[in-house]
Amino acid sequence: MKVIKKILKWLIVIIALVVALMYIFKVDYLFTAVRTIYFNGYKTAFLDDYKYFPTREIKNDVGQPWAFTKDYNTVKASENLEKTHKELQSIAFMVIKNDSIFYEAYYDGYDKDSYTNSFSMAKSIVSAALGKALQRGEIKSLDQKVIDFLPELKGQYKDDITVGDLSSMASGLDWDEAYYSPFSIVTRAYFDDDLRSVMLGLEIKDKPGQEFIYKSGDTELLTMVLEKATGKPLSEYVSEYFWKPMGAENPALWQIDHKGDGVEKSYCCFTSNARDFARFGKLYRDKGMWNGQQILDSSFIEKSITPRFKNAPEYGYGWWLVNYRGQDFFYMRGHLGQFVIVSPKDNVIIVRLGHLKGVQTETDPHSNDLYTYIDEAYSMLDQRK
Repeated sequence: MKVIKKILKWLIVIIALVVALMYIFKVDYLFTAVRTIYFNGYKTAFLDDYKYFPTREIKNDVGQPWAFTKDYNTVKASENLEKTHKELQSIAFMVIKNDSIFYEAYYDGYDKDSYTNSFSMAKSIVSAALGKALQRGEIKSLDQKVIDFLPELKGQYKDDITVGDLSSMASGLDWDEAYYSPFSIVTRAYFDDDLRSVMLGLEIKDKPGQEFIYKSGDTELLTMVLEKATGKPLSEYVSEYFWKPMGAENPALWQIDHKGDGVEKSYCCFTSNARDFARFGKLYRDKGMWNGQQILDSSFIEKSITPRFKNAPEYGYGWWLVNYRGQDFFYMRGHLGQFVIVSPKDNVIIVRLGHLKGVQTETDPHSNDLYTYIDEAYSMLDQRK
């Protein structure tokens, strides 16, 4: 019995020491990571993790349901598409043609109203909010300095970085986009309960505006700029100027770092559903017009879906870009393969949500499942009677 007591005593001492060291080295956010991710059987953020974090509601108003084509769901998914859905664990797939839903399918217990994490598709929404702030004069231009809004900014190039650099992922921010490392800054940002302090503790270490390097921290800093410029939480701003006028059928949720006056984890974690996510695709396809109202400036949208850097044709301002099948698509993209894909040429919007993403190589900035979803959607459309 004495041996057991001695072992327990040392075990308690060791645990206390480990806990103390985690706080000393500022990795105590790992407690939240273990509780919310690993205890739920995952190794990374997952579709339903919004249930385990504080959230802020993006309120909707009168819903504007999508119309349906006369041949809605009459064309069946191919064997290849169903195989892809099974392998990558899709939970939603939808094809919209000429503003009407042509096909939709849901899997794994999800349906048209199920909430699901957007992951980095949220970056496109934050960029839209930037466009609105420019349109309203709350931010002067894409060239306005970030230091005007965040004077606490640090680093050699803190005086040079612009809001446009943040939206186009060209910040020079000291940031490590390593999703599966427990000690990376992106992991800390996901689980820390004081995200503003985390961001203001980072430095602008490289000259901004030189090249595209994908960094979630750029979007988070942009959100902090928007807070200062508009005087409102991002969720409230998006609700007022997008979610309500676009007729979202359901309120949305945005994860925040802590209850009360917390800031949105804006580089990810906008929680909605396939039908409502698709509204941002329609808004951008229609050059910012919605039911006769210019919600977002068309020139900003045109700039958003045009590459800023010649050597990075895959990205504009908050939107991914790809030339495929002889035309230019632009799309929202999230971790684990969340997509809202838009063809302005053919007036087609494709939405895919799921648990896994396809293969992405160093030679192609787009994952291979993106092409599958486009090909299969067009194949289905070609089969219409």
